[in-house]
Amino acid sequence: MHTEKTSGKILSLLEENPGITTKEIAENLSISESLVKEALKSMSDTRQKVLIVDDEMDALLSLKIALEAEGYNVSEAKDGYEAIEKVYSEIPDVILLDLMIPEMDGFEVCKHLKLDPMYSHIPIIMLTARGQVTDKVEGIELGADDYVTKPFNLKELKARIKMVLRRSQG
Repeated sequence: MHTEKTSGKILSLLEENPGITTKEIAENLSISESLVKEALKSMSDTRQKVLIVDDEMDALLSLKIALEAEGYNVSEAKDGYEAIEKVYSEIPDVILLDLMIPEMDGFEVCKHLKLDPMYSHIPIIMLTARGQVTDKVEGIELGADDYVTKPFNLKELKARIKMVLRRSQG
């Protein structure tokens, strides 16, 4: 079952019956109770969500830790398809998207999300080792809000994240 639809169905059940238990929700939707609990936890977290999409997460571990220390709710995806699924299920406030990822590259992920009216508002910062002007132009033309080349300055990247979040909420 699609996670976004699951969240909507859970909310409907909670509105119909405020005292319903997670076990009853799980039985009603024919899903596991742990999935219900995970969906409820995700829906109740009010921190700004950052999705990091990179197949080399060990290289970005310090970024994840630094962003969590800033108070962000950080999740990660390792390929293009997982990135799109995470966007659908978690609806991040900003996406840090590597270009060179398996399955579907960062350009395709960006294009897919920017063409979808449900998710086109989510700012995307392309974060990649590909620093050619043609790559930057292509990324921006596809709808990326910013383009940062690796290696990056952590302080600058955090400022850029804050900037795109301000723009998207203003």
